[in-house]
Amino acid sequence: MTTSPSEHGVSLGMPELPAPAYPADVRERLERDAREIVARYPDSRSALLPLLHLVQSEEGHVTRTGMQFCADVLELTTAEVTAVATFYTMYRRKPSGDYQVGVCTNTLCAVMGGDAIFEELQEHLGVGNGETTGDGKVTLEHIECNAACDFAPVVMVNWEFFDNQTPASAKRLVDDLRAGRDVEPTRGARLCTFKETARILAGFPDERPGAVEESGSAGPASLVGLRLARGETAPARVVHPRDGGPHDEPQDREVHEPSPTEHLSSHDAPQDTSASDPAHPAGPAAEEGE
Repeated sequence: MTTSPSEHGVSLGMPELPAPAYPADVRERLERDAREIVARYPDSRSALLPLLHLVQSEEGHVTRTGMQFCADVLELTTAEVTAVATFYTMYRRKPSGDYQVGVCTNTLCAVMGGDAIFEELQEHLGVGNGETTGDGKVTLEHIECNAACDFAPVVMVNWEFFDNQTPASAKRLVDDLRAGRDVEPTRGARLCTFKETARILAGFPDERPGAVEESGSAGPASLVGLRLARGETAPARVVHPRDGGPHDEPQDREVHEPSPTEHLSSHDAPQDTSASDPAHPAGPAAEEGE
């Protein structure tokens, strides 16, 4: 006597249907772009990462249709493509907002206020980690590291930096994004949508007038080591003691006042604030190496 799988409490389920195809005009356009991408590499499978950004720029996330397209173009299996798409966090696996707001909650940003920023944004937006607001504008997530510890706590929007944040400045930032107001990052070109960002990451030029020129370079805090290596010096920046002691400043030292260019975004919080310890403003005691 034999028993069926259901009698053993095992459900085989229904097989997953094949991914739907792109409309003919969309596939033709994507194939044209894909050929340009593949031509950059001596081995075609090396083009998989930018191709995934390309299909992400079409729908705002990497769909089964997009992965099938990549597999067809590169003559890979869908399993091979899926393994890559699920490994890298920059590829979204479900619909997401026009603006990906990532709050760094790694060690330094966390203790400087990143945890507080993330918690308040969740409450302010009414979403959890990886969730999108009802208007489809903002997807909120915590990020392990934004590689910008010298400007902690840092928030990124579509991979552009917003430095020295506080809960108040971060809430103002997401409110402006949802309202459609112009938002400029601290370092980098003015923001574009996540789909537009994905196309740029696929290796296609940013065609917005003046956007490339706006990109700028590293911020002042990131260049301290380079200046020191070149033998350059800068006036010491004197910060009042954290223990509430005398605030007298040495008369022979010039106090460094940050220039307006050190904070290029109106959404940056002042450097002398810290959500984690408001009673004791955070900031470097002096230029690094002095």
